[in-house]
Amino acid sequence: MSNRSFLGDTISDYVRALSEPPDEVQTALITATIAATGGSASMQIGSDQGAFMSILTAVLQPRFAVEVGTFTGYSALAVARALPTDGRLLCCDVSEEWTSIARVHWELAGVADRIELVIAPAIETLSNLPDDPPIDLAFIDADKVAYVDYHEAILPRLSDRGVILVDNTLWSGTVADPAVTEESAVALRAFNDHVLADPRSEVALLSIGDGVTIIRRR
Repeated sequence: MSNRSFLGDTISDYVRALSEPPDEVQTALITATIAATGGSASMQIGSDQGAFMSILTAVLQPRFAVEVGTFTGYSALAVARALPTDGRLLCCDVSEEWTSIARVHWELAGVADRIELVIAPAIETLSNLPDDPPIDLAFIDADKVAYVDYHEAILPRLSDRGVILVDNTLWSGTVADPAVTEESAVALRAFNDHVLADPRSEVALLSIGDGVTIIRRR
């Protein structure tokens, strides 16, 4: 995968080298993503972020997890592998083409039976979720202008121990520069301000990958 980190190549390479490396299936997925999507491969999370998400999933032991934006499935694979035996992951995406790569590698990894993939606008899928079971873990990594909407659909459905992870919240560092007016940077800046000001939750913005915000209800 290409480097998306605001930290620069040297630190990014060091971070990846000192994190759990991708295994055979993950490596195959990385290769398949680059071959199939070209420049869009940078949309996939890095292996260090995948390792972080697997560890967090193993600690939280979520019975119901939700992903908004699946792409070719690396993040879903990281979560699904660490789910408890009764855990399941709902993936929301709009691309049959890209998620077909995900399905192949979920099967190879032996986690396909833990994952439900819904091809539809994510906000519709989230709005139609029942109140039970509550969401124990959510990962948002889709169109940036809709981040606030996704967050608002998920937060009320979180369990008492539930956590939301939100990707790309540093956007190569441009969120810290108000002179940058590119649409996604503006949307992410607004999202970061929105969740920080929200009295319902606690927030920490982590310098992992391209920025990962972790949120839990108070």
